[in-house]
Amino acid sequence: MSPLGIIAGGGDLPKAIAESAREAGREVFVVALGADAWINAYPHEHASLGEAGKVLKALRSAHCEDVVLAGKLARPKFSDIKLDAKAVLVAPRIIAAARKGDDALLRAVVETFEREGFRTVGAQDAAPGLLAEAGVMGRVKPSGDDEEDIASAFRIVRTLGGLDVGQAAVVCEGLPLAVEAAEGTDAMIARIATLPAHFRGTEKHRKGVLVKAPKPIQDRKTDLPVIGVQTVKNAAVVGLSGIAVEAGGALILGKRAVILEADKLGLFVVGVPHAG
Repeated sequence: MSPLGIIAGGGDLPKAIAESAREAGREVFVVALGADAWINAYPHEHASLGEAGKVLKALRSAHCEDVVLAGKLARPKFSDIKLDAKAVLVAPRIIAAARKGDDALLRAVVETFEREGFRTVGAQDAAPGLLAEAGVMGRVKPSGDDEEDIASAFRIVRTLGGLDVGQAAVVCEGLPLAVEAAEGTDAMIARIATLPAHFRGTEKHRKGVLVKAPKPIQDRKTDLPVIGVQTVKNAAVVGLSGIAVEAGGALILGKRAVILEADKLGLFVVGVPHAG
């Protein structure tokens, strides 16, 4: 099997994919769009957003056939990016897609790699062990009220996701407290602490749930929702009861550590099958 090529942005996801692939016996080659130290454990190349030619050359030199895009990248200001010759050729298509939203932008990037002869794969294919499974994952179970909030939050996420807005929402006693947009999940959760106390839970009396699910319109080769230990800690700080994710449609980084942290803090973590 050829090495897995990882186009790595920031955050913990690219590292988790690399570790999972290596543990499964697959070689890994990383193209780093940032400067995270973990890449030194793998064959790698550094590149900037405008160096499309360098990225493609590096992947071919490493004999990669499968490529996964993973990690956080701030939406670029295209006028500030220095483009190499290859990037100049693909830039008009990428910029046009970016004006249609993040998912259109990601699809255009995927198509660019596939036109060059690579097969783009999702994180769930490159590292299936990261996928959320159905059911309660720790000792704490959601209550009946929690389950109603979970259902409501899933409806919100899927409705807004259809408009390319975000992948997460928080609902407490039927009231939407926050929805995710460009700021990301951590910043969205932090906003809850600014709400009046009667709207939300506390660390002594928890209520409300965080839900994360893919956008209905998105290509699942890119940008599946992710939770990790920090997500659990952040949810606990603002008094939430727990976290629900779409089973088979979200990634859990450090699953065992997430479950242990949730049990310690008294939160549930549950995977909910997509009902269609």
